[in-house]
Amino acid sequence: MLIDTHAHLDLAEFDRDRSAVLDRARANGIDSIINIGFDLASSRRSVAFAARFPQIYAAVGIHPHDAAKADEAAWAAIPKLAAAPKVVAIGEIGLDYYRDLSPRPVQQAAFRRQIRMARELNLPVIVHNRDAHADTLRILREEKAGDTGGVLHCFSGSWEVARECLALGFHISLAGPVTFTNAPKLQDVARKVPLERLLVETDCPYLAPAPHRGKRNEPAHVRLVAEKIAALRGMPLAALAAATTANARRLFRF
Repeated sequence: MLIDTHAHLDLAEFDRDRSAVLDRARANGIDSIINIGFDLASSRRSVAFAARFPQIYAAVGIHPHDAAKADEAAWAAIPKLAAAPKVVAIGEIGLDYYRDLSPRPVQQAAFRRQIRMARELNLPVIVHNRDAHADTLRILREEKAGDTGGVLHCFSGSWEVARECLALGFHISLAGPVTFTNAPKLQDVARKVPLERLLVETDCPYLAPAPHRGKRNEPAHVRLVAEKIAALRGMPLAALAAATTANARRLFRF
């Protein structure tokens, strides 16, 4: 059994066939799915989905893309949503210097605020980091994010960056890009991350793994991610699945 630790099943891309998507996930051995909020509306949807579907858990938070749009009402609502049953993390939060859809100081302030929130609520954090490795690591250190722990989701950095994240007590989650032929650095990370710190995800509907690259992603495809990592590490899929599932249950406490 596998756990997709990062999905966005509440998005419109799944409105047409969401039940079939969940059926395919179950048929491919996906035991549980964590649906991730990125703003107030999606966080509310994630909580509602977790209440509706037994296999879905929720995370709530403000993504760096949406940091500039978050008002005080949103900031007041997120910790209340976090108290709902089956909310297992604050996320996704972090920094994105690739698109820069929010000013960097605003992104950083939102990131710090949510790490503090997670520490107060004793919840792990789900961190988005794109082209912002130095500042992400610095803020995680300064805000003592290791106290609650968490995961660098859809990890895209080098082994050197991964090693620093691991030193802070964080997990590394790999998604579809690890299956791409042009991802040797990411595949090196997949070989080297300690098994007890490794998670798998889809980030669906984005970043579908090979051979579905460029199409809509879905939780069933996390099996392809796990198969690739198992092959890179020279271990049976069943062993990798057992380890990553145990890691997810331990980190997110469900």
